[in-house]
Amino acid sequence: MTALIIHGHFYQPPRENPWTGEIEVQPGAAPYHDWNERIHSECYGPNAFAHIGGDNEVINNYRNISFNFGPTLLSWLAKHQTRTYERILAADRESAGLRSGHGNAIAQAYGHAILPLCNPRDRLTQIIWGIEDFRFRFSREPESLWLPETACNDETLSALIEQGMRYVILAPEQAGRIRSSVAEPWTAVLPGAIGTTPAYRYSHKDHSGRSIAVFFYHGGLARSIAFESALSSSRGLVNGFVQAARNAQLINVATDGETYGHHFKFGDLCLAHALEIEAKEAGFWITNYGEYLDRHQPEVEVELNLGPLNEGTSWSCGHGVGRWARDCGCHTGGEVGWKQSWREPLRAALNLLRDDAAGHFEDAGADLFQDPWEARNAYVNVLLKPESWSEFLRAHQKYELTPDAASRARTLLEIQRNSLLMFTSCGWFFSDLAGIETIQIMRYAARLIELQNQIGFDTPQTRFLEMMAAAKSNDSTKGNGAEIFLRFASAEARLQLG
Repeated sequence: MTALIIHGHFYQPPRENPWTGEIEVQPGAAPYHDWNERIHSECYGPNAFAHIGGDNEVINNYRNISFNFGPTLLSWLAKHQTRTYERILAADRESAGLRSGHGNAIAQAYGHAILPLCNPRDRLTQIIWGIEDFRFRFSREPESLWLPETACNDETLSALIEQGMRYVILAPEQAGRIRSSVAEPWTAVLPGAIGTTPAYRYSHKDHSGRSIAVFFYHGGLARSIAFESALSSSRGLVNGFVQAARNAQLINVATDGETYGHHFKFGDLCLAHALEIEAKEAGFWITNYGEYLDRHQPEVEVELNLGPLNEGTSWSCGHGVGRWARDCGCHTGGEVGWKQSWREPLRAALNLLRDDAAGHFEDAGADLFQDPWEARNAYVNVLLKPESWSEFLRAHQKYELTPDAASRARTLLEIQRNSLLMFTSCGWFFSDLAGIETIQIMRYAARLIELQNQIGFDTPQTRFLEMMAAAKSNDSTKGNGAEIFLRFASAEARLQLG
């Protein structure tokens, strides 16, 4: 039987006000309060309770697909949409029972940062926090971790290997060259031309023999689902799988999970009918990557395509990872002639804040923690279980801290949390500097500055604003990055706007 794996990447950027922890009204999501509520109504909920057939059978789509949910989205679902959240967890438990212990869920890097553009320390924390969040919610070890935008380079895959990940899912354009054995020469792969049926082996660059399996999803099928009309008919969708499956052991597809219901109305019903009925009738083995790997180990080795500037590649930028670093030519929406030259100064300004905060954290944290960076990596457990703060302190404090010292330690860690979240990829993805996603990451920067000032650090706010001023909105009425920051993101603006 040909294996069929459909992976859904379910994610929303964090939307909570960094000061209150609550999501404010987002007019663009009307008639809903905010975009999380709207997309839950159109996608996350319907996929948990998809009604099909004459008897109105209720299907949990998460039981039939491989999936990941962003940790910040899962935390929102756990608080605001408990029934859907519980169906997601149940789907993983049920799929593990059906598939030799391999649940459908995989982890995701915590803050959806572009990992190749992170420094090594932040990359590691993003991975560790994603793994710990998964353990907390799904009560098991993850076999894989979704890379935001599938963005990767050698350092990123090596970090996954070091954290014990078994496999990773990438776009076909991210393959560079392959070989059948160490005795064979490498063969370059034309962009997007790698076979997507086998799993490949990627070896750690330290020559230790450690490796990770790489699945490249079927690009043509993914495009037809995400951007074309494949979800207009479940029969047509499955016929597309059948045509692609000739002489293939595996058909695997990865798209944004929001495709099924939010981007395409009734996509959730199409997915439910296709996987619950028609794909099985067509003879497909509905499975997930972990179960498939048990039966089909990688035999061919792969190296990555590192992109035009050797920074890495992703599934949504034809210029490597340029979309999150510079005006590479990628854009989403906006008016004719709009540019994204604001991306580079935005990242440079945030890098300035990050590096300054890291220096303060390392110096001040050395007086409070046994190892400040190990404490930061472990802090995610306090975010997941606030009542564990005392236990966390006992494990990581350098000596028994006074209440004032403990408060200072907590503030240092909160500064680092905001430092990580201000690199959420969505801040660079869309058409303009003044978009809600970009303002959101500016708000994390503002919170970082405020907390540093509260504990007496000399933060380079003047230089930060000078660098932000070099970022220009495409809408002349919105001004530059410094003006947008001061108007919409700073602590002063928060007070003025109520």
